[in-house]
Amino acid sequence: MRKRALLMLVAGSLLAFATQVQAQPIEFKVSHYLPPNHTIQKVLEDWGKEVEQRSAGRMTMRIYPASQLGPVQRQFDLARNGQADMVVGLTGATPGRYPMTELATGPFIAPSTGTTSEAQSRRATELAPKYLAPEFQGLHLLWVGVPPDSTVFTAKREITTLADMKGLKLRFQGEQLALVLRALSAVPLQVPPGEIADGMSKGVIDGAMFNYEAAESFGLGSVTKHVVEPGFLSATLVLAMNQAKYDGLAPDLRAIIDETTGPAAATKLGQRWDIAEKHGRDAMLAAKVEINTLPPAEMNKLKLAMKPVVADAVATLEKAGKPATQFLADYTK
Repeated sequence: MRKRALLMLVAGSLLAFATQVQAQPIEFKVSHYLPPNHTIQKVLEDWGKEVEQRSAGRMTMRIYPASQLGPVQRQFDLARNGQADMVVGLTGATPGRYPMTELATGPFIAPSTGTTSEAQSRRATELAPKYLAPEFQGLHLLWVGVPPDSTVFTAKREITTLADMKGLKLRFQGEQLALVLRALSAVPLQVPPGEIADGMSKGVIDGAMFNYEAAESFGLGSVTKHVVEPGFLSATLVLAMNQAKYDGLAPDLRAIIDETTGPAAATKLGQRWDIAEKHGRDAMLAAKVEINTLPPAEMNKLKLAMKPVVADAVATLEKAGKPATQFLADYTK
């Protein structure tokens, strides 16, 4: 009887200890490379509040914007090695590591439902478990964000034809974008996001491939004189979580993470990006930036010039045994 009572006491103590440990709030370190005024920061802040509320304070988030924990190219590795619990990383920042994911950024590639960020982010996230997750070993994908399409922002030269692109030194991020710029006879240069405006003002670069929302966030309005429309390719940003951290959550807490991410969250992110894109365009107009539109004949030339870029990317991936053709078919249908 004495032995049984002792066992019950020990079991009770262990249960009380486990309950106490579980009751302690979990603070996630969330890292990204974008400035605090960016849409991503606002989305993460709102998500953090929702997660904290739904978990009754058992999960909270501390967000580190503007590369505080590491530069853009290290974001995913921060989550892999546990320096951060979650990150928003740019796949194009590390060329060659996430080639399937970057296919969604290719020129004139979009779902049949539309070219909006809302449509593209939702579709990419829907397909992520099947096609993209294998590229992110050690990470659990929460959503894939495809921002509004990028185009060319220049400090001096006005672009009205494709010939005007020749020789332009343009900031790029990602191998797909570099291939696009070379196909247009431009010179791709890699510049950290926070240094683009300074680079344009000093003539180190002639311009950058950007969308309006990001251009406003990074302060390009003061150095941009011309923009050419329409945008025709994008980027992929991924919210990823350390896999072990995700697996170690209690089932009810893991369910909250699942329920507040995925395609529904990607849709909301895209909607906010689309709204911010209009705001960014209006800000450029208010800054007296001249916005030109490529004429139909030049657009046809652009589409023809981009076909080999996409075809080569697909062929390279297929040769490596990756289902690039099927992914694009599913993404664009």
